[in-house]
Amino acid sequence: MRAERVTRVHRDGRRELKSLDQVSLTVSAGEVVAVTGPSGAGKTSLLHILGGLDTGYQGRACVAGTDWQTLHGSERARFRRRTCGFVVQGLALLPQATAAENIEVPLLLDGVAPGARRTRVAEALALVGLEDQGAKLPDQLSGGQQQRVAIARALVNGPALILADEPTGSLDSTTAASVVRLLLAAARERGAAVVLVTHDPQVARHADASARLHSGRLDTPVHESPKE
Repeated sequence: MRAERVTRVHRDGRRELKSLDQVSLTVSAGEVVAVTGPSGAGKTSLLHILGGLDTGYQGRACVAGTDWQTLHGSERARFRRRTCGFVVQGLALLPQATAAENIEVPLLLDGVAPGARRTRVAEALALVGLEDQGAKLPDQLSGGQQQRVAIARALVNGPALILADEPTGSLDSTTAASVVRLLLAAARERGAAVVLVTHDPQVARHADASARLHSGRLDTPVHESPKE
């Protein structure tokens, strides 16, 4: 994953506000980079651009060698499903679907055959230690287990890039540490690049490197940041 001199400008009446200002970032396969910073610093804006959800920016953002701004409409959506996995604080699990059915959603959208779907869902459940929980509904699972389902869903398509936006924000510190270790270990095992947005220094310390966003600027060169 590579972003080069990315700038995102929003208009507020006659004013122009930069949520991102000349941001550059490279994350290699199997590498985890934590992005920290105060609320409003531009962290979520950065994730939206890296994941192809927002293309109204200047600069370049590439995943698996493809520039998002060269893709359009359904082509962009298809590429996103196949190359990006998202883990968010709100989970966005379907309440009436089982854990296995929630994990299966990206495969259904991508037209994967039923037999292959079953195999890949079983592998994803095992990867996050929930091989015996696939038939349960979200409200039958603990908060940590629900987050593991969300992680499995993000990984099931074998993405090149995982974007995690405050994935442990609603969890207690012990569960949060367990979940983030699981996410990062699974991503590294699959060879995915990971961008992890967090306000929690205890979560950030699990990353290979960290960077701080403030007022849209990436203050710390990522690969020069010592890992705590």
